[in-house]
Amino acid sequence: MQDIVNLWPLLGIAAIVVGFLLRFNPVLVVIVAGFVTGIAAHLPLADILEKLGSGFLNTRNLPLILLLPLAVIGLLERFGLKERAQAWIAHIKSATAGRLLIVYLFVREVSAALGLTSLGGHPQMVRPLLAPMAEGATENRYGELPADVRYRLRAMSAATDNVGLFFGEDIFVAFGAIIFMHNFMLESGGIQTEPLHIALWGIPTAVCAFLIHAFRLRRLDRRIAAELSGLNQQALKKQGGE
Repeated sequence: MQDIVNLWPLLGIAAIVVGFLLRFNPVLVVIVAGFVTGIAAHLPLADILEKLGSGFLNTRNLPLILLLPLAVIGLLERFGLKERAQAWIAHIKSATAGRLLIVYLFVREVSAALGLTSLGGHPQMVRPLLAPMAEGATENRYGELPADVRYRLRAMSAATDNVGLFFGEDIFVAFGAIIFMHNFMLESGGIQTEPLHIALWGIPTAVCAFLIHAFRLRRLDRRIAAELSGLNQQALKKQGGE
């Protein structure tokens, strides 16, 4: 007979979800979730406090790690990083937002599969470079963009980074989730697997994700072309009528 797994500690996850949905203070939510998990796991109060304290000490330098890149990106944007990216992409006549994002999706997946997950990201790549380049490529073809199209391009740029990272890192053999799956299957079901085999089985999923999202990006190009061409024709008719 195998030991029954205690699932009550998972209540800590529910506490985090409820706390964030109700928009409580994030620090308070995490502390409460830690106490809920510890109590459900029958840990002594001293052990719960010890783990919360050690977790705080291990992450005390996290704000500096997060804020320093933001400061650097802010300085680059102040000195024209967005404008230079848009001007550069404008010289490529065949560039469209969809084609640009497909290339970035491929690079992001391949680099994440090699463990280079920090090469992209929303603050350091999407906001200062990728989204402005997608907007610049579209403006180069259709002129000034409506606000909804501009926001749609920004959202799709962020989504492209997410898809490339999420499915690319599953191929990296030293990724934490792969090690977790290996240990879970070994300890729970006695299933002997190799992390390399788990990573290799992530390749078909990554390929499918690339093809599906690339199709979505091509469809984005067609929709934007139809929408903006229609708006331009309406504007020309109004000018002719006047």
